[in-house]
Amino acid sequence: MRSKFQQLALALALALAASALCAQMALAKKGKETSSSQMPEQKRAIHALNRLTFGPRPGDVNRVMAMGVDHWIDDQLHPEKIDDHALDTRLAPLRTLRMDTRDIVENFPPERAIKAVAEGKQSLPSDPSKRAVYKAQLERYEEKQERKQGAADPPLAPGKAELADDERARRREERPYADLRWEQILNLPPDQRMREILRMPPEDQRALATSLKGDKRDEFLEGMDPKQRETLMALNNPQQVVLDELVQAKLLRAIYSERQLQEVMADFWFNHFNVFIGKGADRYLLTSYERDVIRPHALGKFEDLLVATAQSPAMLFYLDNWLSVGPNSEVANGIPKHNRRRARYRPLVVKQGKGRRTGLNENYGRELMELHTLGVNGGYTQKDVTEVARVFTGWTLKQPKQGGGFTFEERMHEPGDKIILGHRIKSNGEKEGREVLHLLARHPATAKFICAKLAMRFVSDNPPPTLVDHMAQTFLKKKGDISEVLKTLFHSPEFWVPDAYRAKVKTPLEFVVSALRANGANVTDAIPLARQLQNMGMPLYGMQPPTGYSMKADAWVNSSAILGRMNFALALTSGKLKGVQVDSDRTGNVPSDPQTALAALENTLLEGDVSQQTQDTIARQLQDPQISGRKLDDPVRPSNVSMIEGLLLGSPEFQRR
Repeated sequence: MRSKFQQLALALALALAASALCAQMALAKKGKETSSSQMPEQKRAIHALNRLTFGPRPGDVNRVMAMGVDHWIDDQLHPEKIDDHALDTRLAPLRTLRMDTRDIVENFPPERAIKAVAEGKQSLPSDPSKRAVYKAQLERYEEKQERKQGAADPPLAPGKAELADDERARRREERPYADLRWEQILNLPPDQRMREILRMPPEDQRALATSLKGDKRDEFLEGMDPKQRETLMALNNPQQVVLDELVQAKLLRAIYSERQLQEVMADFWFNHFNVFIGKGADRYLLTSYERDVIRPHALGKFEDLLVATAQSPAMLFYLDNWLSVGPNSEVANGIPKHNRRRARYRPLVVKQGKGRRTGLNENYGRELMELHTLGVNGGYTQKDVTEVARVFTGWTLKQPKQGGGFTFEERMHEPGDKIILGHRIKSNGEKEGREVLHLLARHPATAKFICAKLAMRFVSDNPPPTLVDHMAQTFLKKKGDISEVLKTLFHSPEFWVPDAYRAKVKTPLEFVVSALRANGANVTDAIPLARQLQNMGMPLYGMQPPTGYSMKADAWVNSSAILGRMNFALALTSGKLKGVQVDSDRTGNVPSDPQTALAALENTLLEGDVSQQTQDTIARQLQDPQISGRKLDDPVRPSNVSMIEGLLLGSPEFQRR
């Protein structure tokens, strides 16, 4: 059966690649269309939902048509008008989303904090729940140190080694909760259950928390409040609690938010100003980065967003600007803090070292111009990169590993004037950076670069130059107002040409979320979905280079990727996806005949937008008893509705938006 699915996936992948290529070529040739060639109203509603949201839900097309497509778009451009309380209820249990970074570090300690406790530099918290988390991690830290010490020690004699193994086994057997009597604890009321856990020795708490997986974990956590649930999971891995809640929130917002355009733009801007979650302190800094930097500015002024990212602890840490020291600064010259005389400066290379001030760092200056503003062909030179790096020396952090925020350190700042893009930036401390950001935010090359990326996201992989130019004019005229630029985009003829309809191939995130929305599934645990995305090559917050994930089809279209998507779709529709509940009554009115059922589901999931090639391909699979489980001469056994749904969600038409 696997080989048959592989053949099917290959056929669909080839069809998807061919159709996407044809659509791009048609758009490139046509450019602007006359109003007479625009889409009919129903297709306009489908197109708007496919581009401005993460995909239509059952009934969305009719709702948008009843409201009026243009009216609906205007509402999405003003998310503050849209009630989103249902989403807020789903996010309420995720407490870290509302914590500042210092609170996150305090409640879910990294190894650095545990090491400080072990060395007597920091005391254990008094709160019983926090204390339990610290003690469990302290026990783990000490075990780790013992293993390191054991690896460094000479090997034991055979007899002594056996005795040591026996002693470790005996200690495991003598643990009062070594048999993990979770069934006994499970029968207790939630509050008493938690009190019982907090009375355990740290090693047994960790053993219990480690053993709780899947259905067993869900059953054990049933009835506990959010703090109790987080505490129990943090006994095993506090850092993972922070990451899991961040990932769950992103998926839940994409799936359930009524403010869909805001979610699409938050995802767009995070990808544009990418920060990798796997880099040190950014594991703790990303919650605030997305909440306080990206989301509030997703539909605002570009310059405000640019300044917010430049001062963000997450960005400063990710691109190492917090360590950047001007070669002629007081710090580089070793001038003590109390001696502020600005005498003659001499260049000095600061000694390299992990986590130390390491001299001038050009990472942020380069990415600021290449990826955040002007673009790779934006007209800047390597000299400009160096000068921008000098401007941003002193833009640093207060104790980033403790959750500290942005600060400007004058003693690290490079003195003197700088020349950037032919403009003289006079020596003025922190204000130099503000001046450069203002210069870049209002630059024509920035307007064109940003608008080209927006058009790529909403129109096509190779958007018409006329559209980009029109958007760039609005960008400059409206001083980078993102909502105004999007309004220009959504009202442009190029956005509505028939050849743009279902012309964009979905990224893995867009595909997974759109499948869940189309299916009307209820997500009870989003972590398994995040693992699915990782398997598809798009781990959330997991892009290590600052480029972010590609929005183009060629990055995602191949037979292996389509097979992965097909397997996901079939698992979803058959109810075999962990953490997702599928309504068994959703297909109650679907005809029993396979071909009639296929036609009905084509209308339900794709508004009938299925090519003859796709229809024939799926119909052939339904005739194969190995795949369908139904013989042609078997009139009694009903058609496999979940199979048909899965094949349609894996079709080239559903893969495009």
